[in-house]
Amino acid sequence: MVEVFKTDVEKQSQARLLVDLICLAFTGYQASFDLEDCDKVLRISCESAGICNASVIGLLESFGYAAAVLQDLYSENTYTTVNSNPIHSITI
Repeated sequence: MVEVFKTDVEKQSQARLLVDLICLAFTGYQASFDLEDCDKVLRISCESAGICNASVIGLLESFGYAAAVLQDLYSENTYTTVNSNPIHSITI
């Protein structure tokens, strides 16, 4: 399972500290930041269990950072919905 969060983390030193804290607090979680992304993305993966979004957000908030789940714009449901009603036009 992979979850992606939008954050307000700005510095690489902050990101390293938070990655260490996440990995200590949550067994099996692997975390990384992409501070070059406009959303200051935090990616968390875990092979053995689901990711508790509320707990991750709470951990970041307890250290003064904001975090929110970043919605996937290309989810399977969106793709299915877009393609289930194709529009065909014919010019004669």
